[in-house]
Amino acid sequence: MEQEIKVALYGATGYTGAELLRLLAHHPKVKVVALTSQSHAGKRLAQVFPHLRATPWGDLPLLEEPEEDFEVAFLCLPHEASLELVPKLLQKGKKVIDLSGAYRLKDPSLYPTYYRFEHTHPHLLKEAVYGLPELFREEIKRATLVANPGCYPTATLLALYPLVKHRVEIDWLVVDALSGVSGAGRKTSQQFHYPEMEGNAFAYSVDKHRHAPEIEQAIRGFLGKEVRFRFTPQVVPMVRGMMVKVYLRAEELDYGELYREGYGGEPFVQVLEEPPHTKQVVGTNRCHLYCHYDRRSAILEVISVIDNLGKGASSQALQNFNLMMGLEETTALEKTALYP
Repeated sequence: MEQEIKVALYGATGYTGAELLRLLAHHPKVKVVALTSQSHAGKRLAQVFPHLRATPWGDLPLLEEPEEDFEVAFLCLPHEASLELVPKLLQKGKKVIDLSGAYRLKDPSLYPTYYRFEHTHPHLLKEAVYGLPELFREEIKRATLVANPGCYPTATLLALYPLVKHRVEIDWLVVDALSGVSGAGRKTSQQFHYPEMEGNAFAYSVDKHRHAPEIEQAIRGFLGKEVRFRFTPQVVPMVRGMMVKVYLRAEELDYGELYREGYGGEPFVQVLEEPPHTKQVVGTNRCHLYCHYDRRSAILEVISVIDNLGKGASSQALQNFNLMMGLEETTALEKTALYP
């Protein structure tokens, strides 16, 4: 076997870190040499995540800082922590895949409003490649810093991209989005406490959500113009999975065929003949899409489902890793959904 690629994972004890380690356990070219965790430093991985005991990394210690050298870093950290760590890693010649939002937005002036901090390394925003492979595959292959997209933007942009490729006129968009509660992260909070979340669903950050400018940035880049855009995220009582419904006024076309043609050959995007369920993609890197054109209102509805911890985070990070390292893009990602 060819030499393994040494990898460090920062923030290994959050949901995205745990999911990434589950996937990396089946990757033939990866050797995880360092795991960091500020909250569980000194423990072994299997002490925090017993379900990972049987993986090659189950006995690895959780450290405050890596002690072994590595080639690639996955950052599953809070935004502010990634912000300061990324330039240090790049200076050491490491390749970085950042799962936070610290380098997703190109305009540094947006960070105080949406992330509540001043961006201290704005020169790196130009260098960061937005890690949505279906749209930016060639750029990712050449990248040293990949800003892994958010889960809502991933589902939304995959729902929109064939329309952009076909040059469908878009004047306004409504994005109605539902996410499982794991999207809020592993740290507990009152509103996501089980007795309050069970049997409940609610919208949040209706006035200002940090993923809105990320979606707008990509749309503006596609179309070269501003589009009126309304985005409402909601949390529903399931652990993982995400459904995004996009609405826009459009002319009548065979949108099913347009989408099948637009994603022909893409390994992780499927266009269905009926509305998809989130269960169909949980535990995978897949996005399932469905289009419906309503003649009465002349409105096109596109439904997109992904796993918010998979294609919305960790498995997409692994897809980006494969591209950056010149490996087969689907390596360790051809998974069947977890069912039921």
